[in-house]
Amino acid sequence: MEIRKAQTKDIPSIQKIAFDTWPSAYGDILEQSQIDYMLDLMYNLEVLEKQMNESQTFLIIKDEELDLAFISFETNYDNQPQTKIHKIYISPAAQGKGLGKILIEETERQAINKRNECILLNVNRQNKARFFYEKLGFKIAYSEDIEIGNGYLMNDFVMVKEI
Repeated sequence: MEIRKAQTKDIPSIQKIAFDTWPSAYGDILEQSQIDYMLDLMYNLEVLEKQMNESQTFLIIKDEELDLAFISFETNYDNQPQTKIHKIYISPAAQGKGLGKILIEETERQAINKRNECILLNVNRQNKARFFYEKLGFKIAYSEDIEIGNGYLMNDFVMVKEI
């Protein structure tokens, strides 16, 4: 396994992982129309390029042949000593192999290097990934509902891990 910082040339790989993962991650939680809307909103080329160039670090894990997982995060988020994980997805075939833990641990190392004091992330209140984050030391700080357009809401927990 190899971790590398993603470049704009890696956007098609990031999009593939997201599009492969979202139906299984959210199929029981969200309507297909909302999944399609959110994928287009958050994973179109222009949005990902802007995030990479302006504020977020994207890391990809690759085995010998394939990109299997990615994470995006922002250190000093909101001009505070905190790191925000914006996205983390593991290809369905690679889930359960510890890749998510590896990506979060690397994010934590980079956050510590920036003297950040905590890591935060949003997770859908019905998403079972919440239990994975709790195993890694994240705690629910509060709930929030975020309007994302087209009449859709994200119903999330904000989870925080002190570092």
